Amino acid sequence: MKLDPLEPGYFGIGIQHGKTPENLGVLWRSAQNFGASFIFTIGHRYAKQACDTHDIVKAIPYFHYKTFEEFYTHLPKGAMIIGIELDEKATELANFKHPRNCVYLLGAEDHGLTNEAIHRSHHLVKFNTPKSLNVAVAGSKIMYDRAVKGSHIYLKGAPK
Repeated sequence: MKLDPLEPGYFGIGIQHGKTPENLGVLWRSAQNFGASFIFTIGHRYAKQACDTHDIVKAIPYFHYKTFEEFYTHLPKGAMIIGIELDEKATELANFKHPRNCVYLLGAEDHGLTNEAIHRSHHLVKFNTPKSLNVAVAGSKIMYDRAVKGSHIYLKGAPK
């Protein structure tokens, strides 16, 4: 998988009100491996911890937003928010087509996304599971699905 920065398309991924710093480190490692353009947090600030063995914040731009409104105001122009949430209105991941330019937003495991985040998301995506997944696992599965479906161009040789 070779990144080509001249090909169009990008995505960012982050957590709103993350519960544990360990989940951030695991998610960031996956983000680097799956070609994320940037990572972010809303509400709780990133803290260096042991499971971020690649020190991802030195390799990928990291943004922190104090509130959802601040995050929303600073979205890249044209980027869609894809909220990952167990919600009856959400599309199952198996049926979801990933936009070329988007931001994946995950909520804390114990509370999920805020109502504001749900209402302002362009799309909601869920897993076909009876209960919520660990946030780092959920984010990794989303990014893997994006790469496998190849519905955008950000990795040279990604499956179509």
